Amino acid sequence: MTMFARTALAAGLSLLGLVPALAQTKAPLTILRVIDADRYDPVRSTATAASEILFMLADTLVSLDFDMKTVKPFLAKSWTRSEDGRTYTFDLRQDVKFCDGRAMTAEDVVYSLKRWIDPATRSPVANRAGKVKDIRATDDHTVVYELQEPFSDLLYQLTQSFGSIVDKNTVEKLEQNFGVQGFNATGPYCWVSWTPRQDLVMKKNPYYIWGPPIYKNPKPEIDQIVWKVVPEANTLMAAMQARQADITYYPPLFSIDTMQRVPGLKVQQQKDYIYDVFFAFRVNKPVSSDPAIRRAANMAVNKDAIAKAVYFGHGTPLHSLLSPTVLDYDAKAATLMPKFDPAGAAKVLDEAGWTPGPDGIRVKDGQKASFLVYGIRDDQNPRISEAMQADLRKVGIDMRIQLWDATVAWGKLATQEFDAFMLSYPYGTATEALSLYFKSTQAPTPNRMNWKDEKTDGLIDAAATATDPAKRREANAETQRLLTAANVWIPLVTRQLWVVSGDRVEGVRPHGLYGAGLYKGLDLSLKR
Repeated sequence: MTMFARTALAAGLSLLGLVPALAQTKAPLTILRVIDADRYDPVRSTATAASEILFMLADTLVSLDFDMKTVKPFLAKSWTRSEDGRTYTFDLRQDVKFCDGRAMTAEDVVYSLKRWIDPATRSPVANRAGKVKDIRATDDHTVVYELQEPFSDLLYQLTQSFGSIVDKNTVEKLEQNFGVQGFNATGPYCWVSWTPRQDLVMKKNPYYIWGPPIYKNPKPEIDQIVWKVVPEANTLMAAMQARQADITYYPPLFSIDTMQRVPGLKVQQQKDYIYDVFFAFRVNKPVSSDPAIRRAANMAVNKDAIAKAVYFGHGTPLHSLLSPTVLDYDAKAATLMPKFDPAGAAKVLDEAGWTPGPDGIRVKDGQKASFLVYGIRDDQNPRISEAMQADLRKVGIDMRIQLWDATVAWGKLATQEFDAFMLSYPYGTATEALSLYFKSTQAPTPNRMNWKDEKTDGLIDAAATATDPAKRREANAETQRLLTAANVWIPLVTRQLWVVSGDRVEGVRPHGLYGAGLYKGLDLSLKR
């Protein structure tokens, strides 16, 4: 063990002495994470911290394989799609039960999916269900999902936790407190208790035999799982090293190399994981509306250096609008992304009429090349923004930084006070990413760039409604090229998913759908 590891371990154990709640017994399985969600209602939360729990408490019609691309059966053992792409018919399993023992029927699926899109629910992710005409049960085990127009992303979106099947009786009993005071669904684990910002406890669903085919064992093997919130990095790392917890996929990045050398700890990476960090310009503000400013900024920022310094080499520099591993990634669009070239950036600004002022900041028509960026204050954003600030200053652009605590950041990002912003997001297809951020109808949130372009809208619609995969790829490719050439974003880094597990747990394999490192939590077992 290195001196660094011993020091961190000692420091962490000292802290752990003040946190007796982390004391470990033979059971349950303990999973550490750094943040909690505000609620666990599938249709009312977009938080990754909610989805990682919901995937274990509830199931969806279809599942997603570890390659992050292939949709597999789940509660639906098979399905058909009409020739016009508007109607899907799902044939449900007949052996599925809720945690209270009640058998699941097609009416439960209809209720859950209609609740997702019901305007009264006000789900922030209702648009992910497509433009629904009707969802109906034709018998106890058949569901017909009818769309107003084809939706090429439908099956992928139905793998997300937002499409979870829940128990109507429990929802109506708890109303707004569903997912706060209780929960009932068909997942491999059942709700036991939740203490906000401390822990969430779940137990094995005794009826569960219908795990998706991506797992070796369709039944859960762990009797009880406790998800503990440990926000402090050294404490989390020390707890893993001291075997006071079994699994985490929130290891501090500086500790990954150390943990790989600790005997008894297993460190695995999910290489198909997609969770990108990006910087975006508001295109309707005085400075950031200038294409020359956006292109020069893209050329001035050293993404490789950020990945190395801020992510300790455990982030992947992003040199394209979308991740190269995503469905419908366009390699030609990536060739349009400006390369790191500070001298070239200065030349772009010179040619556009931005001349250096007495303080080194460029000026054009009395306007200084200065803009304000908003972001969430987390472990990485302060260092990313400071690195960008230094890079931009070298070419005469002044970037002012305002980062906010997560509790207020989303409200500040809704104000439109900023000229640019930084965020990160998980996604699985090009259609999903482009539809989410670049459609005019998504402005002002999440299209905070206020990018409103008729051609972009048309291409995104063409991809979303395509029934021919080749036409979908073509439309998505053209959109990537258009947006890359416009430099609306500075793509920065793709986060890496690392799962650390102790030596008493077996069967750990990183997944990563919507950031959920363990997905359904099947194949996990304890040796002692």
